[in-house]
Amino acid sequence: MDLDLLARSERVNEQLARYGVKFGIYKNNTFHEQLFPFDVIPRVIGKEEFAYLERGLKQRVMALNLFLSDIYNDKKIVRDKVIPEEFIYASSGYLAQCEGIHPPKDVFSHISGIDLVLGKDGVWYILEDNLRVPSGASYPMIAREICRKASPRTFRENAIEDNRNYAKLLKHTLDYVNTGGLSVVLTPGRYNAAYFEHSYLAEQMHVPLVSAQDLVVEGDHLYFVDYSGRKERVGAVYRRISDEYMDPMNFNPESLIGVPHIFDIFRRGNVALLNAPGNGIADDKGIYYFVPRMIKYYLGEEPILHNAPTYLPFYEEDMAYVLEHFDSLVLKDVAEAGGYGVVFGSSMTREQKADFIRLLKAEPRRFIAQEVIDFCDLDILEKEGRVPRKADLRAFVLTSEEPVVWKSGLTRFSRNPDSFIVNSSQGGGFKDTWVLSR
Repeated sequence: MDLDLLARSERVNEQLARYGVKFGIYKNNTFHEQLFPFDVIPRVIGKEEFAYLERGLKQRVMALNLFLSDIYNDKKIVRDKVIPEEFIYASSGYLAQCEGIHPPKDVFSHISGIDLVLGKDGVWYILEDNLRVPSGASYPMIAREICRKASPRTFRENAIEDNRNYAKLLKHTLDYVNTGGLSVVLTPGRYNAAYFEHSYLAEQMHVPLVSAQDLVVEGDHLYFVDYSGRKERVGAVYRRISDEYMDPMNFNPESLIGVPHIFDIFRRGNVALLNAPGNGIADDKGIYYFVPRMIKYYLGEEPILHNAPTYLPFYEEDMAYVLEHFDSLVLKDVAEAGGYGVVFGSSMTREQKADFIRLLKAEPRRFIAQEVIDFCDLDILEKEGRVPRKADLRAFVLTSEEPVVWKSGLTRFSRNPDSFIVNSSQGGGFKDTWVLSR
């Protein structure tokens, strides 16, 4: 690690603050916005190690896309009893409105955020798949840009893959499925947690950043209405709005941030929505358990990357194992995200444990249990010097003609020395991810 960049840590964070590199969270019905702390010591991944990750990530995303296409159409994987029917229709991420849907080019997950950790046993484990509205690519993009300016020598003297191509990859993904017209980024607005990212990616791709009031459905097409009232057809929407708020005529009728009837013209194939509605079924942590089976079923291949050892209390034998080994497991609510709904058996009081087990027995489909992965620490800079902290990696896979893995990623770390939770919403920070080119 180049000491020249380390010496400029404070300056880099000052520049990130000036650029407004923030995230927002809602607490007690109040919006709080705060800086996303950046640590200049990068995560470094060797060329061969990344090539291995790349193969595994492409395989996984291909299988997940095939699953989404199947589950909303032929449902062969259910008929062949690879996944129990209850796991599909009981999922909060499954949308009945998407039955029979075929997005443009039959791509469902155009942008996939796959979260991994490197165990101290040297094995990479996938913790979860994010196929709805995965965020985070903008942070290593802008951090790398500022670090390059702060210490050009660091990037001349180290063989690092250039991560400035993310916007180009994303724009190509939009263009690939575009049904004719503009590509736009649809934001719910200034008070969204990831608004910085929405505006930054739109700027980097040179496409309009729009909100619901800028779009209108007329006839069979979607149009962007600019400040002068001029209308231009839209063919692809990188939407940063959750499914339930996207279209008040088809989903939540109280939504003020969606576009009326946008889902109707999507169903007709007249606009591409990235990611496709209905992807939440593949985000479900209960469905995560079955992804290795999906890979074998759809691709006829053995999984390259491994899930964390996972148990489904839905199955009697798994429930028995969970109850017997409760103190050594981490329990996760399948519908939660952002580090919420995660509890460690070892941290509960006797009363909390008894209450949770009652809930687990009453709602076994609601939870998964996993072995606690002792994943690697990465050094971060604190006032006292370098200190180790738990860190994960969000890899980004963009799918057009085929899946492409961005040669970078968002490395998040816990700022609490006793915590395994790295999410920004839980107070974590982030690092750049260097993929070596030789």
